[in-house]
Amino acid sequence: MKTPLDVPKLIRANLRQARLHWPCFLTPRAIQMLKGYTEEFHFSISVGDLVLLDRSWYVTHTGLLGLARRKKCSGIQVEAVNPLCDSAASRFVLKATVYPSTNSSGFAGYGDADPSNVSPLVRGAEMRVAETRAVNRALRKAYGIGICSVEEIGTSPNPVERVPTQNANGNGNGAGPKVRDRLCQIIRQHKLDPELVKAYAVDFCGTKTLRDATREQVENFVQQLADWATKDRNALLCQLDSYSHPKQEVVA
Repeated sequence: MKTPLDVPKLIRANLRQARLHWPCFLTPRAIQMLKGYTEEFHFSISVGDLVLLDRSWYVTHTGLLGLARRKKCSGIQVEAVNPLCDSAASRFVLKATVYPSTNSSGFAGYGDADPSNVSPLVRGAEMRVAETRAVNRALRKAYGIGICSVEEIGTSPNPVERVPTQNANGNGNGAGPKVRDRLCQIIRQHKLDPELVKAYAVDFCGTKTLRDATREQVENFVQQLADWATKDRNALLCQLDSYSHPKQEVVA
């Protein structure tokens, strides 16, 4: 676990990342909440623990698992709620129980998933999505985290779907074909400059090239880009324009 001396440094780093990624959505209240989550849970934006969507903070599966490791969680048990599952309809309900310590009676959380409440990118993996949602909810209960997790969000009513921060099979680096296709779709739909989007993506992921970014980092970026393009395209264009200067040039 981080020592108290690390917290002020982490808060400053998180504020820098938040101002870089969400300059138009970072309200005074959001800043205050970010400081609180950083101090209490040691979440880090740069590694994908937190995401700001529509001026509200959401924790990620990565952030919750990292917290569980730091807290030395004793174990997590997951089981299907069979009476509520229908594999033919790809509808699953799972129950997760988190044991923060060996003598804990456990904190239970339920997660459901079916084709109506998951992204098209993870269709066919509803059972794994339900598992992730159940684990997230149980972890949030166990460690007293009041904000929702990104993975618990269902499909977006907006024309641009939210992209989950964790891929369906939980592994693999770099942007897979579906993620690249989604990014291209957003660029075409909102008439964005591909080179500026690429520069922003590299800056967002904190890597030298986009090829060096992990799949999760790229998915986080695509989710942020989709959300921003839908809610405030002018603000996004302003952000992208800041990468048009030569000093911001990105090495391909």
